[in-house]
Amino acid sequence: MTQTNEAAAVVQQASKPGHGGRRRVHRAWFVAAVTFVTIIGAAAFRSVPGLLIDPLHDEFDWSRGTIGAAVSVNLALYGLTAPFAAALMDRFGIRRVVAVALTVIALGSGLTVWMTAAWQLMLCWGLLVGLGSGSMALAFAATVTNRWFTERRGLVSGILTAASASGQLIFLPLLSWIVERHEWRPAAVTVALAALAVVPFVWLLLRDHPADVGLKPYGATEFVPKPAPVPGAARRAVTVLFSAARTGPFWLLAGTFAICGASTNGLIQTHFVPAAHDHGMPLTTAASLLAVIGVFDVVGTIASGWFTDRFEARRLLAVYYSLRGVSLLFLPLLLITPSVQPPMIFFIVFYGLDWVATVPPTLALCREQYGEDSAIVFGWVLASHQLGAALVAFLGGVARDTFGSYDVVWYASGALCAVAALMALVIRRRVA
Repeated sequence: MTQTNEAAAVVQQASKPGHGGRRRVHRAWFVAAVTFVTIIGAAAFRSVPGLLIDPLHDEFDWSRGTIGAAVSVNLALYGLTAPFAAALMDRFGIRRVVAVALTVIALGSGLTVWMTAAWQLMLCWGLLVGLGSGSMALAFAATVTNRWFTERRGLVSGILTAASASGQLIFLPLLSWIVERHEWRPAAVTVALAALAVVPFVWLLLRDHPADVGLKPYGATEFVPKPAPVPGAARRAVTVLFSAARTGPFWLLAGTFAICGASTNGLIQTHFVPAAHDHGMPLTTAASLLAVIGVFDVVGTIASGWFTDRFEARRLLAVYYSLRGVSLLFLPLLLITPSVQPPMIFFIVFYGLDWVATVPPTLALCREQYGEDSAIVFGWVLASHQLGAALVAFLGGVARDTFGSYDVVWYASGALCAVAALMALVIRRRVA
């Protein structure tokens, strides 16, 4: 059979209804479900940094700045790897890249059990886990969304973004209990096993493109052939960066997302638990509050995806950053007491709803501005997110060592969020 006849047969097969003339659920939703579960497994490691700062400080007498530096390397690589991972997925396929990334995460987390020096923390927790998790970053979600969906992209990107919060929700209470009862090493092993367990799941169930199973993307009116592998992944990632960097919207998106990372992953996720512990709150209680953020993050991010399909993305970002900045200014007052009072519960719920609600509108703006290169551009924007997170993860530890509290970091981050809100409004809409 010729290639033309093969393509015609695939299109014909893709257009057939299910048995009895009933419409079947589109395969794209199953792929999205597999992606969701995969990101949950990879998100397990992200629950660890805030839990281990105090145990590592107590056991090895490492300063919080040193431990924060390792977290910074992890967060920076998480972002810097993402655009190259998106290009590698175009070259070698999603399944291969994700399977290797999960294996590297498991290796890096497992090896921390035997570390005795700070440089080993940098290598295992910083380098290996950072590289592996970077390949599992939101660029992965963007690639799946772009390939499998032409409709409901905002909703799907919101759901897949929420997967990271769901991973935090699932693993954070468990890991905090393990650290408190059995010290930190069993927690590291748990993360390694969780990431490793997802590998066969990915290999057997994930598919690279709708054409692999003879389908059109969800919402598409025409069959889309699978594109040929794109050689030179690294060169393409850098080329796309240079092209995007010549445009103003890229720097505004990168700047706002850097502040997003600084005020979430770098600040709350890394330093909330030790900051609450400083004021007498038990470790498990503080970790549980962080997990509750994950609960409402799922709701907020999916809702944000729904809003992004219906409202202007720039205005959504301005609202999200403004509200986040105001909430951070009140946090030092809420941490004074070790008990969990209603105002703290309100903050946790509010902050959870806004945690990564910025992702769907940011991804939508990347898609609007940069078209087919949007997944790679979003990878570079995500790199700025993680660089902002890395900087605050390090500076937060230094501030705690210097001033004896985190107050200055909360106030500075609140002010940065106000700047991000103004930057979002400056982004110009692309004229078709």
